[in-house]
Amino acid sequence: MKGLVKTVGSVLLVGSLLIGGMGLSGAFQGPEKAYAEDVQKNIVSVIGKGEVSIKPDIVYLSIGVDTTATTAQEAQKTNGALIQKVNTLLKTTWGIADKDIQSTQFSVQPNYTYSEKEGQQVKGYNAHHTLVVAYRDLTKVGQLLDAASAAGANNIGNASFAVEDPSTLETQVIEKAMANADVKAAAIAKAAKRSLGQVVTVTQNEDGNNPVYAAQAEKLMGAADSAGSTSVEPGEVKVTTQLSVTYELK
Repeated sequence: MKGLVKTVGSVLLVGSLLIGGMGLSGAFQGPEKAYAEDVQKNIVSVIGKGEVSIKPDIVYLSIGVDTTATTAQEAQKTNGALIQKVNTLLKTTWGIADKDIQSTQFSVQPNYTYSEKEGQQVKGYNAHHTLVVAYRDLTKVGQLLDAASAAGANNIGNASFAVEDPSTLETQVIEKAMANADVKAAAIAKAAKRSLGQVVTVTQNEDGNNPVYAAQAEKLMGAADSAGSTSVEPGEVKVTTQLSVTYELK
């Protein structure tokens, strides 16, 4: 009988510990969950957008030479002579520094033809060489392109206008983005019959490119005036950024 009592007592003791453990666990979990829900109910997150339009101060020009010959060596040799002529023109006549001229593409490839009788055949070779040129006198872009064409450039791409040092506009565009976020958050708080509290977090969004860099505005018109020269209009470029802002709601 005594053995039986001890056994029952042990069971009751273990049971009380299990029940107590469950009670303690619930006591710890309850407030933590309630706190998390409370935080989520008392914040609002918005995206603020800032934008500044400005006249560009630099243009990046794509100037290339394409040549065709019966052999790869001949195509490359002819291409090299022409690209060197264009390069010399840019440096000596137009005063463009070495650091502002960069080769971005170069290739020599066979030119294939196909016929039912002969099948696929190599009919000569194409050589391609492209320079990207940074130029700062935006009033003479058309004249520069005409001169490059006369020197042998026969593959001239778009002109990309930009702000060379966009960091000078960072403060202005960030302030605009923050002001935009304030307006959005205030409107949401008012609609929810709440008031806006302090800023909790701010994150500048980046999508692979720095958002405070000038967007490229490709404005090469490819047109000609009465004198037959190329017409290029720089227009304006935009410096933009986005801020993810979280506010407290009261």
